[in-house]
Amino acid sequence: MAIEVTSKEPPLRIATLLYDNILGTSATLPVEMLRTAEATVRPKYPNTRRIEALTLSIDECSITSPSGFDIRPSATIDDSQNFDIINLPALWRNPRPALIKYKDYIPWLQQQVAQGAIVIAVGTGVCFLAKSGLLDKQPATTHWHYFDQFQKDYPNVLLKRQYFITQAGNLYCAASVNSMAELMVHLSARLYGRNAAKQVERNFFHEIRSSFKPTSYFSDDVQRHPDEQVVQAQIWLEDNYNRTILISEVAKKFEFSTRNFNRRFKSALGKTPLEYLQSIRLNNAGELLQKSNLPIFEVALHSGYQDTASFSKIFSQHFGASPTKYRETVRAKLFSAH
Repeated sequence: MAIEVTSKEPPLRIATLLYDNILGTSATLPVEMLRTAEATVRPKYPNTRRIEALTLSIDECSITSPSGFDIRPSATIDDSQNFDIINLPALWRNPRPALIKYKDYIPWLQQQVAQGAIVIAVGTGVCFLAKSGLLDKQPATTHWHYFDQFQKDYPNVLLKRQYFITQAGNLYCAASVNSMAELMVHLSARLYGRNAAKQVERNFFHEIRSSFKPTSYFSDDVQRHPDEQVVQAQIWLEDNYNRTILISEVAKKFEFSTRNFNRRFKSALGKTPLEYLQSIRLNNAGELLQKSNLPIFEVALHSGYQDTASFSKIFSQHFGASPTKYRETVRAKLFSAH
C-alpha cells in the first residue's frame, strides 16, 4: 500500500548533494524513479505525500559534471531544513579533492541521519558517509576500482567487495549507477508499495529479472558475518562458470571437504555451491538470449552446459519458459512500442 497522508503533511523531501566531478546520472535518476512511483499511486491515493526534490551545495555556485552539464543548487546546506532522503551521487575519479572542498557536508550528514534521514550513496560518493564515521563497523560497498584505497582510508568500515548493494539501517550503498537503479526499485516498494515498484521496473528496466539476488545485495538484517572463504569460492565460480566444474575439486581448491564446503556455502548464501553455480550459468544464458543472436546450442556452451537438451530442461524449470520462448519474450519487451 502506498503512503497516504493528509494534505497538511509536509512533502517527502529529497536532497541531492552536489560536488565537483559528480556523475550526473547518479544525481538525477533516484528522483526520477521515485517520481514515477509517486505518479503511479497518486490517481488512486490523491493525498499521497508529494515529492519535493532539492539540489544542495556549500554555496550558490553551479557545478559542472565531467560530461559538461552545469547543475545549479536549489539551496545551500545552511539554508535547508530536515530531509527524508539524501542522495550522495558518484564522483568521477579520485574523490579526495571533493571530500576536502565539501568537508562541511560531514557534520550536516551526521545531523540529518540522527534525525532519521535515509541516505543513498553511490560509487565513490560512499566516501562521504565513510568519512563521517556513520559507516564504522557497518557493511558498505563502493565502485570496484576504488576498493583497495577505500579499505586503506576507512579501515573501520566493513567493506563488502562481493556485493553491489549494502544496507545498514537507513544507510544504503550502491557500487554503481546500475546498482543504484536496482536499489531505487526496492525503496519505491518501501515508500509507495509493490505495485508502484513494479511500474518503476517497467519504466526503467526492460528485461525479465529477479531483483536483489543474494550475490548483489547485503543487508545488515540478513547476514552479519559473511564467510570470507566462501566469498573467494563465489568469485572463482563466477569467473569459471563456463568450464566443466566438479564441486569436489572446487572444495579441495579452497581447502574444504566436500561436505563442509556444501554446509558452509549453504549457511552463508542459502544455497549449495552447485545451486549457486547453476544460477550463475542460467543468468548468463538469459543475458545471451536477450542480447545476442547466438543459436541455443552456443548459448548453452558459453554458459557451461555441454548438452543442449539438458540445458533447455534446466532453463525452462528456472525461468518458466524455454530458451526460445524466453528470447522471444525479452526481445518483444525490448522492441515493442509502448
